[in-house]
Amino acid sequence: MVEGIRGSRETVCREDEGSGSARPFPICYLPSTIYPSAFLRPSCGSLEGMPRYRDVQVSFGPPLTWMVRYLIIITSAIFLLTYLPAQIFGFVLPYQVFGLRPYFVTHRLYLWQPVTYLFLHAGFFHIIFNLFALWMFGADLERTWGSRRFLTYFFLTGVGAGVFDVLLQPAAITTTIGNSGAVYGVLLAYGLLFPNRPIYLWMLIPVKAKWFVLVMGLIEFVSSFQTPGSSVSHVAHLGGMLVGFLYLRGAGLPFHLQLRYHDWRRARLRRKFETFMRNHERRDDRGRWIN
Repeated sequence: MVEGIRGSRETVCREDEGSGSARPFPICYLPSTIYPSAFLRPSCGSLEGMPRYRDVQVSFGPPLTWMVRYLIIITSAIFLLTYLPAQIFGFVLPYQVFGLRPYFVTHRLYLWQPVTYLFLHAGFFHIIFNLFALWMFGADLERTWGSRRFLTYFFLTGVGAGVFDVLLQPAAITTTIGNSGAVYGVLLAYGLLFPNRPIYLWMLIPVKAKWFVLVMGLIEFVSSFQTPGSSVSHVAHLGGMLVGFLYLRGAGLPFHLQLRYHDWRRARLRRKFETFMRNHERRDDRGRWIN
């Protein structure tokens, strides 16, 4: 077998049985996937097999991932089922029961409100901004972490933002709705995981993600003092960023508990790996893996 590497692709030539001719089998190696390439010419060992590269495609945003898509669909459906009846018929009961009111949580034990308020929104601009930010910043996080951990982080920061609001304003009767706290937590994680990626303000001005997150955090911190009567819950935004930071940095847990958690994670991954290998591989007498 003769192998010839050309650019980022590899052409493997094999000799047919009963004939002395060699035929190339072009294989295109891409991250974690092997795709057959149909545009390499058969000429092993010559320059005729060089690939013709296609034009680069530029997209407006990241590809929509599975969990982000479902969060957008569920949030949009609940918005239509609650906002339109409230505007047309004046039916505001869902906002009163499922929106976050700290007084109801602390005095009437409406413990579901720190969760349900995430899926209610006050208008089209409100929901479009939140879901747009969730798509732009959450898709990369889900591809990095996986769907399960991303969903856990989304609810952790969203519910944490609601609890933070209740703790700082336990007697407030103002209703808080929207998943902005979770979105700010997602934004913080994006800035920590991809600090040097550019974010284009107004589609023109490139700003590194770490500085963008820092500026947004400072704006929310200052606004929480200067606009106490505002309809925007800056305290919840700060709570989402704070909970996200503590989760990502592991603060609040004793060091020995962190070690035990990581040991459990490593043992769990080791068991999964051994189960996979038992199903696909075998060992010799000394316990070594044999392909």
